[in-house]
Amino acid sequence: MNESTLTDESNLTGLAERVQERQVGPCRLLMLRTPVRSVVTWKGSFKAFPDFGAEEDLHQGLAVSLLDKGTKRLDRFAIAEQLENRGAQVQFESDGLYVEFAGRALTEDASDVLALVAEQLRDPLFDATEFEKSKSRIAASIRRSLESTGSQAHGALTRRIYPGAHPNYTPEPEERISRLFEIDVDAVRRYHDTHFGSNGLTLVVVGDFDEQVIEETIRTHFGDWKEHQAPDRLNSTPKSAKPGVSRVPMPDKQNVDVRIGQAVEFLRDGPEYIPMFLANYVLGGNFSARLMQVIRDEMGLTYGIRSGLYGISTMYSGHWQVAVTLSTENLQRGIEETTKEVRRFVKDGVTQAEIDDKKTTIIGSFKVGLATTSGLAGTLLKNAERGFDVGYLDRFPAEVESVTLDQAHDIVRSNLDPDQFQIAMAGMLPELKH
Repeated sequence: MNESTLTDESNLTGLAERVQERQVGPCRLLMLRTPVRSVVTWKGSFKAFPDFGAEEDLHQGLAVSLLDKGTKRLDRFAIAEQLENRGAQVQFESDGLYVEFAGRALTEDASDVLALVAEQLRDPLFDATEFEKSKSRIAASIRRSLESTGSQAHGALTRRIYPGAHPNYTPEPEERISRLFEIDVDAVRRYHDTHFGSNGLTLVVVGDFDEQVIEETIRTHFGDWKEHQAPDRLNSTPKSAKPGVSRVPMPDKQNVDVRIGQAVEFLRDGPEYIPMFLANYVLGGNFSARLMQVIRDEMGLTYGIRSGLYGISTMYSGHWQVAVTLSTENLQRGIEETTKEVRRFVKDGVTQAEIDDKKTTIIGSFKVGLATTSGLAGTLLKNAERGFDVGYLDRFPAEVESVTLDQAHDIVRSNLDPDQFQIAMAGMLPELKH
C-alpha cells in the first residue's frame, strides 16, 4: 500500500483545529480526517523507561524485534497472512524511552488491524528460536557499525559528552555485543512484563475513517491495558569532561570521519531551542549553509560537512556537533579550518538576510513533511510525546518566524564555546600536531 499524499496545499492550513482529541481509557487518541480516500494511517507510542545504565535498551530492542514473530494466539505465519490478505502494513520500533508502533490499512480493515497490533503489543509469544535469530540480527547490525567511520566517530563523541546511563551515550560496540549475548529469552519476557504498559500511551490516526469505530476499537483492545511499574531511572546530566580528542583507528578506510561538539543545557520545549535550531541552520543546516560554502566549496577540503542539534528531548538535554568527512592528508587542516569558521560564527553572528532565508527553508520543509498522512501522523505523535498541545502543529511556523536577529546571536554565544569542544575521529589516522 503506497503512501497517501495530500496534494492540495489548502488541506495543510488550520490543521490543529481539525484534530479530534479523545481520552479513551488510558489512551490519548488524536484523530484527523483527511481527503485521502479509503486509507487509514496511524502512529502510536508508550513510555517503557529502560534503565540505560543497565543497558536495558538491549532488552527493549529484542522485545520489539519479536512483536511481529507471533502472539500467544497467532504464530508469525498467521500474522503475516492476516496483513498480506488485507494489504496492510505494521511496524514496531524501539526509540529510546519509547516503544513506537505504526501502520496503514484500508478503511474497512483498520479496526481489525489495530486489534492485531494490540495483541502483538500485549501478548507476544517470545519464541526461543525467533529470539536467537533476532539476537543474531542485532549483533550483526552492531558489527556493521564497526565498519562505519561515521558511526564510530559519533559513538566516540557521545562517550566524551555523556555518562554511561544517559540515553544519548553509545557503548563500545564489542562490549555491547558481549552484553547482548548474556541476555536470554526469559529476561526479555520479564522486561516485557515490567516495561510494556499504557504509560503515556498515545495513538494518532490520520486518513479516511469513522471516528466512532476507531474509538470503540481502542476502548475494546487497549481500554484495560494497565500502566507498568518500571521506574524512570533517567540520568539526564552530561559529563563535566575537559576538552579532548578520541581516536578510533580504522586503517582499512581511506577517509576520516570527524565529529566536533559539546553538550548544550536546554530542552526541546525550552525557549532556547528554536532560536538555536534556526541559527545553526545558517552555519551547517543544509547545502547552502556557511560550512558547506567555506570548507567544501571555497577550500575543497571535504565533500560533506554539516552541523546540528542531537538527542535533545523534553526530558533530557543533548549536544551540538559538526560532522565532516576528511581525507587523511586534509585532516589537520580540515579540523583547524572548521573550528575557525565556527569561531567566526560565534563571534560575528548571523545576518538578517541569512536568518530570513533559513526561516523560509525551515518552514517550507515543515510543510512538506505534513503533505503525507504518515508525515502528519508522525508530527502529531512527536508533538504529543514532547507534551505539546495539538495547536503546536500550527504554531511551529510562527515560532520560527518570530525569532529575532538578537535572539539568534545571544543563543549561539551562550551555548557554543570552541575552547570547550570535544573531538572524535575514526578512519585512517595520521599523527596530528598538537
